[in-house]
Amino acid sequence: MIEPDAEGERRRSRTERVPTGKSAAAFVSLKRAIMLGDLPAGQPLVELELATRFGCSQGTVREALLQLQDEGLVLRNGYRGTQVSACTVEEAVELFRIRQSIECRGIVHVLQHPSRTLVADLKALLADMTAAATKADELELASIDREFHGRIFADAGLPALDPILRRCLIHNHRFKISRSMGGRDLLQTAQRHEPIVAAIEARDLKAASAALFHHIATIVDFGPNVFPDQVQ
Repeated sequence: MIEPDAEGERRRSRTERVPTGKSAAAFVSLKRAIMLGDLPAGQPLVELELATRFGCSQGTVREALLQLQDEGLVLRNGYRGTQVSACTVEEAVELFRIRQSIECRGIVHVLQHPSRTLVADLKALLADMTAAATKADELELASIDREFHGRIFADAGLPALDPILRRCLIHNHRFKISRSMGGRDLLQTAQRHEPIVAAIEARDLKAASAALFHHIATIVDFGPNVFPDQVQ
């Protein structure tokens, strides 16, 4: 199993709350396997087995599993143990709708008082996404994509919604990757963020809201069914 770039994971530690210390290796490896579908829904995750695999204590593994639970990627059921969570169409639809509401409402607050570094940060993240796309690293691209959207929302001043948005983004990408049949144009995926940056740089609320809405509504093929009569 190929591990993601360590520098990239450190860069996103604040946005995605990557654990530090010994639990990081277990967390990153398990998250990657779940996101790519190598660990399918319902797969049991036994602490003792994982501790042996990663050469660490059960407590360290437990810390990683608790973080994965916080992101909704595993379910911990007491004496029944821990299992990889499901990734269903029904749940994906609801998470897309929640995400759309949070981001498109949030951009109103963002453009009232955007930070000085917002546009520069977004352009840097867009460049990182382009680099990941060039390397054909879909998981890295998705991770930077989440940081991009998290960076925009950080300026909304609505911190209580941050963990909700983060979970939506993670599951959106997990669903998208799980339905990918291969051969997708990753560079085009990165470039889809350009209209969002342009609208924010121009401080054009109408254009920014439309760009965000269209971006979310067309992320998967069932977009028109999730957002009827609203896809532009």
